[in-house]
Amino acid sequence: MTTTSSAIPAGRAGRSRRLLTENAAAVAVFAILGVLPLLFGGYVIYILPQYMLYGVLAMSLALMWGYAGILSFGQAAFFALGGYTMGLVMQAIGAPEAAYLGILVAATIGAALAALVGYFLFSAGVRDTYFVIVTLALSIMVEQIAVSQSQITGGWNGMFVDRMDLAFGPLGAVSLWDDWAIYYVVLPVVALVYGVLRWQIQGPFGKILAGIRENEDRMVALGFRTPLYKTVAFAVSGAMCGLAGALYATHASFVSPSLGGVLFSTEIVVWVAIAGRQSLLAALLGGIVVASLSNYLSSVAPEYWQLFLGLLFILAIVFFRGGVAGVFAQLGRPRGGE
Repeated sequence: MTTTSSAIPAGRAGRSRRLLTENAAAVAVFAILGVLPLLFGGYVIYILPQYMLYGVLAMSLALMWGYAGILSFGQAAFFALGGYTMGLVMQAIGAPEAAYLGILVAATIGAALAALVGYFLFSAGVRDTYFVIVTLALSIMVEQIAVSQSQITGGWNGMFVDRMDLAFGPLGAVSLWDDWAIYYVVLPVVALVYGVLRWQIQGPFGKILAGIRENEDRMVALGFRTPLYKTVAFAVSGAMCGLAGALYATHASFVSPSLGGVLFSTEIVVWVAIAGRQSLLAALLGGIVVASLSNYLSSVAPEYWQLFLGLLFILAIVFFRGGVAGVFAQLGRPRGGE
């Protein structure tokens, strides 16, 4: 009895240490990202906001895959929808305030489509491989629609999107054409998304998702409506992708059908698998670091960079099921368990 009672506080202490460690690491990561424009310029500051938005994509997948145990290949579809929505809204309205509306509509469409798809799939009991296939088909559909509706989307030529301004109503607007200016718009948004998502994961919602991941049948027996919780998680994930897509479109000033395709969806899975799917911070860093590594490899070895990334993915799946974050977690865990 003594051993059991002492193990419970020890386990709680271990979890508290991990939470404090990740919180401290997150503060350090965002602090470093915050000072980078003061130390560097040029291409680094231009491209980093795009990688941070890739990090939001990776966190959206970590929510589904790492916490709910549901692998989705549809994140790129919601991302591309968000980008095209942003471009169409800004073209239709044209005022500086249009960017705010575009971001809101993009996130709403991402959430609504994910909720609709998730409701029908999860209510029908679709799980595992079948869900992967359906979300994979969703990415294919979005890419093909973007190609076929060229009079609206520009087809393979893509759509040009103006870089947004920060509008303050009658007070005027602040231009974000300078890279450092839009950098300091994207960074707080990414930090806010991380903070809100982490707060949700640490609460009852996150515990229910973890229960579904570990044993969904038991959660059903306990009276939880698991299809509802999975649908909500998928809707939140879709909203994050739509938001990231809208900001990506206005930052890059361009959106193309390939952003919604199978290849990009697969890349997102690779980022999260390598970095660690059960840590939001690891997923965020995976989106930034692994994506930047892919960009570098594609420039120095355009014929082999996908092969190298594929090998990293295989190694992570075979030897490091928890990704890089899982390796560090094991190293930091006291011997004898919790």
